[in-house]
Amino acid sequence: MAKESMKARERKREKMVARYAKKREELTKILKSTDASEEVQAAKWDAMMAIQKLPANSSKIRVHNRCGLTGRPRGYMRQFGLSRVTFREMALAGKIPGVKKASW
Repeated sequence: MAKESMKARERKREKMVARYAKKREELTKILKSTDASEEVQAAKWDAMMAIQKLPANSSKIRVHNRCGLTGRPRGYMRQFGLSRVTFREMALAGKIPGVKKASW
């Protein structure tokens, strides 16, 4: 079971990512421009500096996937939103339809 403070930190990061997503997307669009004129190069430089000034936790890379029930960060199964341990327990209890015990 994950600590409540770790879960709260992840929720805070998710909110920050949502808050800065549009601004970050606009700046990256400028950076990916293929125009080679001097005005565009100057705009790219300004965009790069602006991205660096954004909070580090506003990047979606910083958000970890966690199990929806236990908050466990490792062994996360994206398709189910659960950790492997929780998935196994639920499958053995018959709570996940269509899953049969194979060799585990």
